[in-house]
Amino acid sequence: MPVNDVNVEPLYFRKQGQGEPVVIIHGLFGSMENLGAQARALAKHFCVYSLDLPNHGRSAHSPTMTLSSMATLVSEWMAAQGLPSAMFVGHSLGGKVAMELALQHPEQCQKLVVLDIAPVHYEPHHTQVFKGLLALNPALLESRAQADTELKAHVTEPAVRSFLLKNLVKETQGFSWRMNLPVIHACYPDLIAANTRPEHPYEGEVLFIKGAQSDYILEQYRDAIAVRFPKAKLRLVAGTGHWLHAEKPERIAQLTVQFLTG
Repeated sequence: MPVNDVNVEPLYFRKQGQGEPVVIIHGLFGSMENLGAQARALAKHFCVYSLDLPNHGRSAHSPTMTLSSMATLVSEWMAAQGLPSAMFVGHSLGGKVAMELALQHPEQCQKLVVLDIAPVHYEPHHTQVFKGLLALNPALLESRAQADTELKAHVTEPAVRSFLLKNLVKETQGFSWRMNLPVIHACYPDLIAANTRPEHPYEGEVLFIKGAQSDYILEQYRDAIAVRFPKAKLRLVAGTGHWLHAEKPERIAQLTVQFLTG
């Protein structure tokens, strides 16, 4: 199965598979690789486009980023690729961006799968992560092990540290951040804001998939979801938290394929 990586400003993307188009969008601090298992599974049924969000992965750096501006970039990227519409799968921040696109440009979104996020305002909950990342000086690092040791003072979970440090790029001397950390930090309040509440809701089909042990989708968010996505359905995946796609990738892929093909 051919896989093509394309660096077209401002969004870097990977294309694989054949069939109806599906766009996959990763979460905060991530890149397209985080949803690689989902992309490979979906590529057996669809033509899958995996995006790096602005200021993430290999996409261009920008001085600002909001849910609205990122949705606009994705919309413009679709036009450049000759995609009048597509189905979307988004995790966490990627889910918020996909929801924003569906709300602002409903004609471009055929169906939507949202992985463990709601269209609501969230209280800041990455304080220690930012503190740890901003305390690192990548240029002075001698190894990833050193970075892990220094980050451990602020981020105790090994899996989270490993995920975050995938953003380090080895240079001739030391490392650098692939992500645009200063802008992500400065724009963080915009990234945890509620999605647009439009005059007219998105009338397409939407599937929210929640990690049963996660608190990102709560009962009190039901109205916020319904007013934006009146046809939304919810599925719970037992034994998973916010990283449900990594904890039970086969189950998430199964639910996603069933919904998108159904």
